[in-house]
Amino acid sequence: MADAVRLLPASPADAPPSGPSRGHRIRTGPETVEEDLVRLVLTVVELLRQLIERQAIRRVEAGGLSDAQEEELGATLLALHDRMTELCARHGCTLDDLNLDLGPLGPLLAPPEP
Repeated sequence: MADAVRLLPASPADAPPSGPSRGHRIRTGPETVEEDLVRLVLTVVELLRQLIERQAIRRVEAGGLSDAQEEELGATLLALHDRMTELCARHGCTLDDLNLDLGPLGPLLAPPEP
């Protein structure tokens, strides 16, 4: 079982092809462990934010919310998105940098909607 999960250093040859459709692989080392942990936490928060946003859209489309609730939900989601953007900027990354490449499963996060 110990061989099932191993951290191996990434080589430059492992770099994913450039382009908006591919996510990023986690590359970590002893010198960057703090920065890597921050990015991982931000990635999880961004994933949850996107899931909450999708659920909110479903509720709005189903007509289960009042106009006031829709306004409050929209303002909250917008504020959360802005805060995530600020946190990413503070730690030297963008929201696009948080999208992990899951190999054959594809990118973790959904592509931004136009």
